[in-house]
Amino acid sequence: MKLIELATMEQRIEQLEKVVAPFAERANKHDEDRTFPFENYQDLKEIGYQALTIPKKYGGAGISLYELIRLQEVIAAADGSTALSIGWHMGITKHLGENSIWKEDIYQAFAQDVINNGSLLNNAATEPATGSPTRGGKPETVAKKSGDGWVINGRKTFTTLAPILDYFVVSTSIDGTDQVGNFLIKRERNGVSIDETWDSIGMVATGSHDLVLEDVHVDQADLVEYLTPGNKPAAGWLLHIPACYLGIARAAQTYAVAFASSYSPSSIKGTISDIPAVKQKIGEMELRILESESFLYTIAQKWDKSDEEARQIMKPELGAVKLSVVNKALEIVDLAMRIVGARSLSKQNPLQRYYRDVRAGLHNPPMDDMTITQLANTSIGKIGQ
Repeated sequence: MKLIELATMEQRIEQLEKVVAPFAERANKHDEDRTFPFENYQDLKEIGYQALTIPKKYGGAGISLYELIRLQEVIAAADGSTALSIGWHMGITKHLGENSIWKEDIYQAFAQDVINNGSLLNNAATEPATGSPTRGGKPETVAKKSGDGWVINGRKTFTTLAPILDYFVVSTSIDGTDQVGNFLIKRERNGVSIDETWDSIGMVATGSHDLVLEDVHVDQADLVEYLTPGNKPAAGWLLHIPACYLGIARAAQTYAVAFASSYSPSSIKGTISDIPAVKQKIGEMELRILESESFLYTIAQKWDKSDEEARQIMKPELGAVKLSVVNKALEIVDLAMRIVGARSLSKQNPLQRYYRDVRAGLHNPPMDDMTITQLANTSIGKIGQ
């Protein structure tokens, strides 16, 4: 059954939980073999997951940000790599459709491809020399005018979902100008290739390889947006990132509590969950989960209820959620590993994968230092009011 056919968020969550259950079983093998979970995306395609964030007027479900993060948590609890990866497509698709970033006909054609074929999209913005685009560096990837179109050359790093993407939104410098633009490039264009460089020890199965563009010819209309480097508006859709790490933290909590409730060494009566030191750690995990839920859900719902003007002053809050939830996820996984002990370092134990995966959250945008600076400026600004 397609998720769009279900009437409520709760029903979609329940159905999604059933669909992603096998992801957890596959995750360890893909992590160990460094393979890409193509079958996970096929499973999501069969329930129409990729189309849920397309606005209703284009034929999608137009789900709220709050529902998106709830669904993303479900996937992350089964497999963090798949959740983070599909989250980029879901969030970008939502942002583009709701804000009319592209021309109507271009987004409409893209939306129909997603609905009918489960096609996937992601941004390709980071480069070896410029680093994260959130720092404001100008792309070294260049688009030059060529006849009625453009020819593009460059290399993009951290292109998550690279093995399976149908569309790349590529940021480039416009030759001969100071302008920067986003080009929509289809995978089948001549000169588009993937260099399998991804060797991270965390989020192994995201397939975040390099995108290589060699004399790629595109149409004039493929220049879909002009950008202002370093001047990023508030982006609620980026809450898919903390939602992913909260999902991983939940999985670690569930594993550790189940272990503590069943492990009974011969030196004690009952299980280790009765030991005060272990119970303390279980309680600390639950506290951090509750704090993260409250912060993440509250800000997502605030975004959903706000108009555009109100949303644009939420940037510090959005950054604070990501910083808080990711760092609490790190603490939760650490507490889980302390409960389980040395067994948590076994290659067959999921906790060691959770530990490596949540570390990746520190390097997803926005960066902690930028968030703290924003919060400081907000606090200082209040004094002068």
